Parts: sequence; C-alpha cells; structure tokens
Amino acid sequence: MLRLVLAEDSVLLRAGLVELLSRVGHEVVAAVGDASELARAVDADRPDVVITDVRMPPGFRDEGLKAALELRARHADLPVLVLSQYVATAYATQLFSGASSAEGGLGYLLKDRVGEVSEFMDALDRVADGQTVIDPEVVRVLLQQQSAGRPLARLTPREREVLALMAEGLNNQAIAQRLTVTEASVVKHAGNVFMKLELDPTEGNRRVLAVLAHLRGEAPPG
Repeated sequence: MLRLVLAEDSVLLRAGLVELLSRVGHEVVAAVGDASELARAVDADRPDVVITDVRMPPGFRDEGLKAALELRARHADLPVLVLSQYVATAYATQLFSGASSAEGGLGYLLKDRVGEVSEFMDALDRVADGQTVIDPEVVRVLLQQQSAGRPLARLTPREREVLALMAEGLNNQAIAQRLTVTEASVVKHAGNVFMKLELDPTEGNRRVLAVLAHLRGEAPPG
C-alpha cells in the first residue's frame, strides 16, 4: 500500500483517480485542486508518492509542474509522477533536467495512460520504487525530433527499438519481454547503442537520464 498525495484541478478526474487508487489498495491521504494546496499537503503529511497534473490553477499553465520541481528541491528523494493532458516535450525536459540517480523516482505520463489501468499502476509502482518512467508517446516524439541526426542514423531498427524502451525506463529484462527476445540479445543491442551514441554503459535511472539527455541534445548527467 502506498500513501499518496494527489493534485488535480478537475473534480471528476480527481474523484475518479481517488476511487481507482483506493480500489487497488492505496491510500490517498490528500486530494487537492491547486499547487498551493499540494505543497501544504506534502509538507503536512509526507506521502510515499506525489501524483500531480501539470496545469493547475490559477493560471492553468505549468503550476503543477513547478510545484513538483519545488517539492523535489526540498525533498530530493520524494517520488513524483506528473500527468499531462498533451505531449509536451518541453515539460518533460524541464522535469528531468538536473535529475540524478540519487533522487527518488520520477515519472511523466499522459493522462490517457490512466485509462490503461495496468500500465498506470505499473508506472506508479516503478516510480515509488525509485525508477524513472517516461510515457512512450513522449519518447516517440523525442525520437522523431532527432530522426535526422547523424548519431541516431547509425542505429539499426532493432537498436532504435531498444533505445526507445530504455528511454521509457525499462530495464533489460522488461525490454526482452516487450520485444520477445532473450535478455542477452538486449544486452548486446544496448551495448551497441551506447557505443554508437558515445554514452557510458550505465544502468537504472542513470541510463534513462543519459538517453533522454542525448535525445534533447544535451550532455549526459555526470
């Protein structure tokens, strides 16, 4: 069971999420409608995970995202799962910039993913466990933006598939299951990816962050 703080301005969606999370055995210790209430709820009763919308009152721009970043600055090991209505790579970039493997789990999902209950719960569990989770649609857009770049052009189609799944936050075992190949095959393809993109063969969150940094055209985190 996880103790959760939920921030979502839509009353109907907030109620639906509370019902869904409670039904699978989690406890929503606070369900709030704006970023200020989110900060107060987390400070008052430190949860296991924070789930927050990006756009919140009063401006309905990125108040929820900013609140998540401020909470992470105060509580570096606080797992946070951010939900977004649209594919906005700028929001994802802002969320993951400066993140490190020493910090708690971090996730960015589209709200449509909530409807896929098993996928949503799996993402929540992984974030709570300290992992990094990126919505596959966000990864697809990042790959498209970089498709003309020479480094990615060096990759085979299978290596690009492995790269995309690494960017989503999947480990080698999960990638092997997704692609229906052996784990040894994934290790080989991942090694080729890191060699061709000149990235360190890191593991866990550091691997995800290194891949995301490459897709954003930045230096990998040190």
